[in-house]
Amino acid sequence: MKGARFGKRARPTAGTQAMEVVADGLGVRAGDTWLLRGVDLRVRPGECLVLTGPNGSGKSTLLRLVYGTQEPTEGSITVGGLSPDERDRDFRRRVSVLLDDSDFFAEFTPVQHLELLAGSFGVDLDVDALLTEATLDDRAHVTAGSLSAGQRRRLLLLGATARPFDVLLLDEPERALDTAGKRWLTDVIARATGHGAAVVVATHHPPLLDTADHVLDLAALAPVS
Repeated sequence: MKGARFGKRARPTAGTQAMEVVADGLGVRAGDTWLLRGVDLRVRPGECLVLTGPNGSGKSTLLRLVYGTQEPTEGSITVGGLSPDERDRDFRRRVSVLLDDSDFFAEFTPVQHLELLAGSFGVDLDVDALLTEATLDDRAHVTAGSLSAGQRRRLLLLGATARPFDVLLLDEPERALDTAGKRWLTDVIARATGHGAAVVVATHHPPLLDTADHVLDLAALAPVS
């Protein structure tokens, strides 16, 4: 994973709260059913939290809470000391996310996607190196809609990780990746924490547990009625 040139992460200015993710007594209820309850967590800059548990245990819900697209029923969650709000431009620039509904422009090529990303964030990206490391170099000028499921996943991951960010949220990023792609994913996450980002990953991929600073098994938090 050497040689790729990613966007340089913006340093917080003096007086700016570090982008730490903190939850206290977090709970979400749908009707009479608790999807999550009693969640406490703290992810500091440079740390990775892995969320585990079977489908339906609340992993995606927790990531939506961190990104501010869903409100908690009880408890609190903060990112950088503030309530998360994906509608806020500064928040979106500092928090990068890959969720179930993340998508790409089907008519754009991988090169065009990365060039758009670089222009949007005002950063210099080594597009060729990034695509080579993601093994998309031979598909660089093919429209994204023509890529295989695994290749589309790699492109989405590049979109989330090649840009500047202080917090990275990934929902089952290993989905559709082959063995080499999963190794690449592990390296990408390690590089993100190495650059000082706080990373939260929902995953079923065991090697990510081995490299995590914290693991939260949501199946062990049985919601109380």
